[in-house]
Amino acid sequence: MCEFKIIDKKVDNQLAEDVVLLSYSDGNKLLLKDILGIANEAESALIYEVNTLDQTCTIIQHPIVNPFISLLEKINDDTVTSTDIDQFQAKLEELKKDL
Repeated sequence: MCEFKIIDKKVDNQLAEDVVLLSYSDGNKLLLKDILGIANEAESALIYEVNTLDQTCTIIQHPIVNPFISLLEKINDDTVTSTDIDQFQAKLEELKKDL
C-alpha cells in the first residue's frame, strides 16, 4: 500500500502523513484519510503533485481554490450559468485588488 505525506507547497511543511485516500467532499474540500481511517479536510486546496517514488503529495491552499473547483464542476456538468461566472470573476477582482 502507498501511504503519502501531504506537503503544503507554499510553506513547504508536512500537513499529514500515512494518507491513503485523497478525494473531494461534497463541499469541495480536499479530504485526507489516513491508514487508520481518520479524515482531515483542507478547506480550499488543490493537489499539485503526486510523487509515488518518495510517497509525497504536494497541495496548494488558497481561498480561491474552492470557488474555482465549484465552477469547474458546474462547467463539467453543463449547469454553469453566467451568474456563476460573474461571481467567480468578482472573487478574482477582489484578489487582484489585494495584490
